[in-house]
Amino acid sequence: MRNASKLVLIAIVGGLSLSPAFAQNAPATSTPMAKARSPQSIECSKQADAKGLHGTARKKFRKACMKGGGGMGKPDVD
Repeated sequence: MRNASKLVLIAIVGGLSLSPAFAQNAPATSTPMAKARSPQSIECSKQADAKGLHGTARKKFRKACMKGGGGMGKPDVD
């Protein structure tokens, strides 16, 4: 019984020590390029920043702003 428990312990420790060898990391060169943002999108983001909007409120504001043409009038969204 004592030898069997040693073998189990060796198998567990051996398996844990080999797991980092099989871990796959994405190469740094495979990062996708970010899309260029339109001037309208940038303006809407600036307006949202000025209002201090975050999360869902920011998302709703930016959606309404993009439909409204960006700087063509500031949509009043909560």
